[in-house]
Amino acid sequence: MPQMITERQLRYMEYVQREAGIRHQNTQEDQQLFEMIKAGDLHSLDYLAELSEKTRASHCSDDPLRNAKYLFVAMVTMAGRAAMSVGMDTERSNIASDLFIQRVDKLNSIDQINAVTVEMVRFYTLEVAALDKQKTYSRNVVRALDHIYEHLHEPLTVESIADHLGLSRGYFSTLFKQEMGLGVGEYVMKKRLEAARNMLLYSDMSYSEISQLLAFSSQSHFIHVFKKHEGMTPHQFRSHGKAKAQ
Repeated sequence: MPQMITERQLRYMEYVQREAGIRHQNTQEDQQLFEMIKAGDLHSLDYLAELSEKTRASHCSDDPLRNAKYLFVAMVTMAGRAAMSVGMDTERSNIASDLFIQRVDKLNSIDQINAVTVEMVRFYTLEVAALDKQKTYSRNVVRALDHIYEHLHEPLTVESIADHLGLSRGYFSTLFKQEMGLGVGEYVMKKRLEAARNMLLYSDMSYSEISQLLAFSSQSHFIHVFKKHEGMTPHQFRSHGKAKAQ
């Protein structure tokens, strides 16, 4: 029975990525497979047999096992991008991608990699199938979400994100709130607090380190904002979480 990715692993990887400053890059899509993933269509699994023949013909390394691993990295990246383009949470998608890559990195046979490939495609297809189809985001909002995720450790403003997208501040603010249901600043803070909660629960990082990593102006500002939103200090949250886990 394949080992399933747990919610705890997803949450743990969130702060690991943030600390490492990992970036996720675009690659060329195989349209048929990834359109199936975007549609939440499990026939994507049937198509894998055909796609695997094309994959074996691709050459990234003279070592067959390493070649299979390189191709898996490309495929999981494309699958994640396809899922994100129709509304899958950016962080969840990227963290799942990292977990799949880490698992494949430890494998010693191409058959094992093929089995994980099937599990990976099933995972992203089911994630999309579970989405509220009315809650699909425009390309500009998807790009904004991706930019926020990748730069959460840096100062972010409506203006800086709008400039990155090549949009006016007013248009971008209206579009983002219309599709996301909250303002840009509120969303950025929400994501910073989510990351902070994960760091408090799953790491031993100090409050000063967390505040610096998540671009709070100071440790005291971080503690003030955290208490305002969570109803307890970071120290109380960490202590309560560890006691609950025991």
